[in-house]
Amino acid sequence: MNTRSKKGLKVTHNHHMTWRFIKNRLITVFAFGTISIMICILLSILASLLINGISGLTFFTLTHMTAPQGMDGGLLNPILGSAIQVGLATIMAVPVGVMAGIFLAEHGRKKISQIIRFTADIMMSVPSILIGLFVYIILVMTTGYSAFAGACSLAILALPVIARTTEESLNIIPPAIHEAGYALGAPKWKVMLWVCLPAARGGIFTGILLAISRIAGETAPLLFTSLGNSDWSWDIFKPMASLPLTIYQYADSADDTWIKLSWTAALLITVFVLCLNLITRMYVDSRRKRDQ
Repeated sequence: MNTRSKKGLKVTHNHHMTWRFIKNRLITVFAFGTISIMICILLSILASLLINGISGLTFFTLTHMTAPQGMDGGLLNPILGSAIQVGLATIMAVPVGVMAGIFLAEHGRKKISQIIRFTADIMMSVPSILIGLFVYIILVMTTGYSAFAGACSLAILALPVIARTTEESLNIIPPAIHEAGYALGAPKWKVMLWVCLPAARGGIFTGILLAISRIAGETAPLLFTSLGNSDWSWDIFKPMASLPLTIYQYADSADDTWIKLSWTAALLITVFVLCLNLITRMYVDSRRKRDQ
């Protein structure tokens, strides 16, 4: 059906409606196809991990150390090594990241804040192997390979994620909350510590969990820093085993037992990261429902 507009232009409504309908359908099909491909890739990875790794997930594997080729061994020392290094990295990154996020939220318009924000964004996209090389030059070349150096490299990776999520969480707090604190006569640091941070703890906690999820599976920085260790080690200033390094070292082995252990280690990391993401999602949903 053709009509004439106020300016005298001829408008073909049916043509426009048909073209909009076609574009809408094309974009819907493209989006659905993209999501389907992503789900298929994810399911195929999970299926491969379950098929190859579930058989090795036994009580013996979880309670025994790695063994030389040809002997039965477990993953106890890589599991505890990963827990120690990720725990140390979290302890180092959380205070610095939260403080940086607070500074960015409170002084967001200053030149130094813009430089810090730009640097954090760049650090989030830097390949992890470059972070490992940086820590190798700064720390490992002077003190040697150690779990502490590995934790430092993981902390550098987690730092920008925590800082940016903390800033975003503080920025969405309504200004009325700040003003209410100042109206009570509280100084600025008390308003931030006792009013703003508790109000933003949901977003900050989510950012910390996402940062832990990211660093738990990192292999490249640990190759340059903690090196790995086939023996038991509690000394954080000595080389230490970890699950990502065990996967890297065992996956290319000619020993079927080691290859089986590498699949089991990959399954453990995937389950750990999946659980962290589920916890994050459940926590965010519960906070959203509570706020409503």
